Amino acid sequence: MPDNKIIEDLGVAYKTEINGYAFYLAAAKIASNNRGKNIFSHLAKEELDHIRVVSAIGDALKIGQGWIGYDEAVKKAVSAGEGAPIFQGKNELVKRLENNPTDINALNIAIENEDKAIAFYTRLLNDAGSPDEKVVLTKLLEMEKGHLKILRWELESLVKTGFWGDTMEFSVEMEKD
Repeated sequence: MPDNKIIEDLGVAYKTEINGYAFYLAAAKIASNNRGKNIFSHLAKEELDHIRVVSAIGDALKIGQGWIGYDEAVKKAVSAGEGAPIFQGKNELVKRLENNPTDINALNIAIENEDKAIAFYTRLLNDAGSPDEKVVLTKLLEMEKGHLKILRWELESLVKTGFWGDTMEFSVEMEKD
């Protein structure tokens, strides 16, 4: 029997990841230079992976298959032909960005959103029952923490120097797909 609470929580995660994906696409469009565009585009790609994973896991849970691994969830979603959500609409994050379309505002909104995602996935991880559930939620949580680290570093660079940062030790530009 599926755990309705975790399925409901994954539904919230799915919607939140879609909002993050739409926001990062919008932020990439307004970013003042290619480095900023690249960072936001990369984060949008990772949010799309999260959408796929959360959707595939939710689907597996609904039909009683239990938790599947992160990589397996990505493979299932890709083999099923899942792409970007078609009708994303303007969410609150995008509207806030449109009201003040600056790099600093985009980074502040992104940081706020990643902080909320970390709190959300931390709660889910603390409530997790099975080892498989804990592994997947830990992976999602660590990815969100990585996003936050990059965003904070870029914000600090912009505030102190007026420029997007150069390559940092842990950098989105240095990651391999």
